[in-house]
Amino acid sequence: MSAELLASRPPESESTLVLTLSNPGARNALHPDMYAAGVRALETAERDPSVRAIVLTGADDFFCAGGNLNRLLENRAKDPSVQAQSIDALGQWILALRTSTKPVIAAVAGAAAGAGFSLALACDLIVAADDAKFVMSYARVGLTPDGGGSWFLAQALPRALVTEVLLEAKPIGADRLYALGVVNRLVKTAQVRDTAIAWADELGRGSPNACARIKTLIAAAGTQPLADHLGTERDHFVASLHHGDALEGITAFLEKRAPRYR
Repeated sequence: MSAELLASRPPESESTLVLTLSNPGARNALHPDMYAAGVRALETAERDPSVRAIVLTGADDFFCAGGNLNRLLENRAKDPSVQAQSIDALGQWILALRTSTKPVIAAVAGAAAGAGFSLALACDLIVAADDAKFVMSYARVGLTPDGGGSWFLAQALPRALVTEVLLEAKPIGADRLYALGVVNRLVKTAQVRDTAIAWADELGRGSPNACARIKTLIAAAGTQPLADHLGTERDHFVASLHHGDALEGITAFLEKRAPRYR
């Protein structure tokens, strides 16, 4: 079987799209076909109001082993543009995950290595098995990060710790990343997927408009001075107040009932 990205709507889920990395026998190692499929799946989800949240996971209780080293060796015999195009395609998928207006949860069991770690970091939230491992293994084989791995880690961790993670290229336990605030929830391996879907369903019951705007504000907070960000918050607040979701949310609160967002 070839490497592929499987998209499904689990029957037990209310409104969640599950994207599953599948590459049997290779610990779900990545392939460019997955990148294009990931971008298409996210574009489709953006247009589908019945999808309120997304879970990214791996088949067979293993998240992702990252890039296929045999394929990388083959690419050394080709023009450098071949590898550059592949990395750009991965980057498009990473951007699609990061800019989705819907919450994206990584459900990590087994391990997330190399670009697999980058994929998990690109998601908004991470649910991990308590024995899962995360590793930026590039330096071990004479390579440097891709998929935004160095950027995401530099945003999430102190510089000295990022340097340790990238230069040592040693596995980090999910429990340590949980303590550092990178992983949101720790569960047993058998509970990872179900926990992520249940959380996605819970988030999906919230206001789609507010979710999209909050994600925009979080992204802008890393690039704007406070004075500019206050203005951005103002604009989003006013626009949200005059959106139908705010009418439903405020009315539901005053009526002491759960809101029903469309």
